[in-house]
Amino acid sequence: MYIPICGYLEIIIFLPSKTVPFSSSHKIFLILNQESFAEELMASRRILKELRELQRDPPTSCSAGPVAQDMFHWQATIIGPNDSPYAGGVFQVTIHFPPDYPFKPPKVAFRTKVFHPNINNNGNICLDILRDQWSPALTISKVLLSICSLLTDPNPDDPLVPEIAHMYKTDSDKYESMARSWTQKYAMC
Repeated sequence: MYIPICGYLEIIIFLPSKTVPFSSSHKIFLILNQESFAEELMASRRILKELRELQRDPPTSCSAGPVAQDMFHWQATIIGPNDSPYAGGVFQVTIHFPPDYPFKPPKVAFRTKVFHPNINNNGNICLDILRDQWSPALTISKVLLSICSLLTDPNPDDPLVPEIAHMYKTDSDKYESMARSWTQKYAMC
């Protein structure tokens, strides 16, 4: 039975006295914050809608979907763009949706090692739409396309790895050679 109490939801479960003799009343009270429950429900609906859209019209060179039955944890695959030193690479990416998605951005990280000024050794990505430029109007499809674009056109003026950004600006041939080498080593079967 659900009884709202001061912005909370109270769930009462009655247990038979023979199965769990733990108190005289045999009641367990579980309090859930109604706001967080509503946010998570809204996030689940939005994530499901985006999954259906991705299945119907996937972005070029990308795929994504939930890990097992967890709609808040996805695995994505990005094929390195042809016009980049990442061409031919298959990059694995994790996506974690917060409970208040789409009002907060997803946490997106590369699992495959990438030599890039905007992607560090932990796979973290420096991309404005995953931080301060996030908007609820954005979708995972648009995020994946933005990451593909970042592989083609790095942003050395907002680097996560300053040394690689410096190399990109001062010795682009060396940068491209290193990026190709890492792609062959870590992103090709």
